Amino acid sequence: MAKRLCQMSAAAEHGRGPRAGVYYWKCDRPAALHGVRKPSPGTPGADPDAAIAAALKPLLVNALGDRAVNLRPGGGKGNHRTFLLDYAGGTAFVRVEDGPEGDGHLAVESRVLEEVRACGVPVPGVIFTDASRRRVPFAVQVIEYLACPDLNALRRTGRLQLERTAREIGRNVALWQSVPVAGFGPFDPEKTEASGGRLTGYHSSYAAYFTLHLDRHLALLAEEGFLSHHEARAIRGVITEHAKLLELGYGASGGGYLVHKDLALWNILGTEDGIRAFIDWDDAIAGDPTDDVSLPACFYPPAVAQAVVEGYASRRPLPVDFSPRYWLHLLRNMVVKAVIRCGAGYFAPASCGAFLMDSGQDGPAFRAFTRQRLMAAYTCLRDGKSFSDEAGL
Repeated sequence: MAKRLCQMSAAAEHGRGPRAGVYYWKCDRPAALHGVRKPSPGTPGADPDAAIAAALKPLLVNALGDRAVNLRPGGGKGNHRTFLLDYAGGTAFVRVEDGPEGDGHLAVESRVLEEVRACGVPVPGVIFTDASRRRVPFAVQVIEYLACPDLNALRRTGRLQLERTAREIGRNVALWQSVPVAGFGPFDPEKTEASGGRLTGYHSSYAAYFTLHLDRHLALLAEEGFLSHHEARAIRGVITEHAKLLELGYGASGGGYLVHKDLALWNILGTEDGIRAFIDWDDAIAGDPTDDVSLPACFYPPAVAQAVVEGYASRRPLPVDFSPRYWLHLLRNMVVKAVIRCGAGYFAPASCGAFLMDSGQDGPAFRAFTRQRLMAAYTCLRDGKSFSDEAGL
């Protein structure tokens, strides 16, 4: 494995950066849905990967000290350009952020990966990161390549013991919550560097982060007809009624806990025998301990959500007010998922978001599922349901 090279200070040169004012990058970034909507093959400029690879190769030759590097398509499904890199050290996975915002967050993510790895959670090793945009007009991260599928692929082919895996997920969430963080929300490279490397969020209060763009998100869903205006107002009202849940500080520093924020099976690599790595920490924040625990309920059946909680509770005690906190975060997460899915066209009959769906599910059915989960979280929070009452999901 090549020596790790990470230019955190170069990323900090971008000042507070575009992430200071976002709740969730995929729906709040200035270049909305960049990289999420994939252009149709054959359209002009549809494949910028060749130009990126041409600029990237000299950078990697210099960084890795190997002139025989080869880049090929990486097949990533997220909002980054991805490549597989063949070089003297073996095969690595390359992620490129080429959005117009000049975002340097890949350097912060590399820091997150190092911290998470140190606490015993399986994640890819970081080989090289350059978010300075000095030598190439994009940010790049090179990480260890693991030749195994994501767990979503295993699930879709019936090869995954989902509840057993869910308990393993919960146990790992409890592990990564031991990573020391400060503040709330996405991590600020300047504050992180000033604090000696402690991951530090942009926001001084969790409520300020949690409600960021909430009204805009609800308005978008009403404009799209996904929610009625009455439903959007009711959801905003129930969140306001539970605002005290957002006032507490956590952890030794009074900040939040480390939250992955995009915890789904397609962001976990493994085999039928177990998890090999948690990947895609791009959206990680300092936040509430129930946030990650609630995320699997955005996608999977109640028994799976219950197994995640059981795994978590086997290593870390649940908060006293776990149930309302759980429903509150599931609701906020479902609002974000609905905004992304509406904007990316995943609810259309010929949807491009098939990897998010169950086998045989089409866009309209996925819309109905998304709406059911969002409204179930709202109802459970409004009615004071216990987490153990699975009827709401």
